[in-house]
Amino acid sequence: MSTRTPTRIAAALSVGHRSRLMQSAREVNLPEGTRLFREGGHADRFWIIRSGTVTLDVHVPGRRAAVVENLATGQLVGCSWLFRPYVWRLGAEAMTPVRAYEFEAARVRALMDADPRFGTTVGQWVGQVLAHRLHATRIRLLDLYAPYGSGSYL
Repeated sequence: MSTRTPTRIAAALSVGHRSRLMQSAREVNLPEGTRLFREGGHADRFWIIRSGTVTLDVHVPGRRAAVVENLATGQLVGCSWLFRPYVWRLGAEAMTPVRAYEFEAARVRALMDADPRFGTTVGQWVGQVLAHRLHATRIRLLDLYAPYGSGSYL
């Protein structure tokens, strides 16, 4: 994936909006194997990866969690913080040591409310990320679980 895709912060937000968002960031280091969040948990923060790899996964009853996407430098980890009821829809785990910027969701939502242009831009970015992730999840789950040649969708 190109580092300039609209799902990466550098391509999605202007310098001014990135700067405004980054004012509320704190740097964190996450050891390999750290679970950032689990499905159903309260979505009260999000991250932008500085280095390392995070996987997104979906719980599959009776099986290991299915990895639906690998995230790397510049990518957003977590979208559910923006949408009520603020509950994680996927899980996330650090597959390598990860350095990231961490954001408190309530603080960023307050910034978005205070500046509608900033709020619209951040909302559109998260929406683009979410649309990309939904598509990637669908494709990955079809690859994992759909029987080949099983017929049409009709």
